[in-house]
Amino acid sequence: RVSTRQAEACATSLASQQLNRFTVRLKLLSCEIFYREMSAAVARSPHQIDIEFLSKGLHDIGAEGMQSRLQEALDRADEARYEAVLFGYGLCGNGLAGLTARSIPVVLPRAHDCITLFLGSKERYLDYFQSHPGVYFRTTGWIERGGNLAQLQQLSIQNRKGMLFTYEQLVERYGEENAQYLYEQLGDCRRNYQQLTFIEMGVEPDDRFERQAREEAACRGWKFEKVRGNLSLIERLVNGQWDEKDFLVVPPGWRVIASYDEGIIWMEKAGLPAPGA
Repeated sequence: RVSTRQAEACATSLASQQLNRFTVRLKLLSCEIFYREMSAAVARSPHQIDIEFLSKGLHDIGAEGMQSRLQEALDRADEARYEAVLFGYGLCGNGLAGLTARSIPVVLPRAHDCITLFLGSKERYLDYFQSHPGVYFRTTGWIERGGNLAQLQQLSIQNRKGMLFTYEQLVERYGEENAQYLYEQLGDCRRNYQQLTFIEMGVEPDDRFERQAREEAACRGWKFEKVRGNLSLIERLVNGQWDEKDFLVVPPGWRVIASYDEGIIWMEKAGLPAPGA
């Protein structure tokens, strides 16, 4: 019987052997939040990588809906064409939990969410988060792509729970007496934040995104800070440098689970048939 640790060790060893070749063909499924960063890293990768960017709105439809759509994208990858499928995602509210590698190995960063990838490591993210309570992050991707959720807005949790309703819509649905309370409670989802931090990744064309972040912080009465991001985790993902500490390599027939420890994600035997089986 093969243990989970043995399976992971075998998968990592196999991946390393494969990537010792001059060029390997890989598929990258990434949140569009990383559009500029992933594109820059892939352009310098020694491997041939096909990229598919998925809507940021997946994060807003709940873990089950997000996982289902990511699984569909993974299942579309041609096993005869790719030697592994990479994910440009963190665990993201358990949106990757249950994701199953059916016929192609899957590689994921050990990250709670996208900020880990922007800062370069889960350790740096944890240190910053603990020393800056109430911080809200912005990056180029969050500014130019984070607000455009029209294609998934009707499915979002915020919409289903009324967080996107206007005051008039709340009055119509719940009555004027309840509408004021609901509007105050649902309308200010950022009330616990007190700082906006802009992560500069080195892929910005100019200072327009930093200026927009500064203006947002000033408008909300928040402290502003700019920190330098780090592309190393993204670069190692697309370059095939998948050490066990920072990446999980999932072999076919296994699925991703949340580990609730410093490793963030782990895997278990899936026991599920491949599509069409």
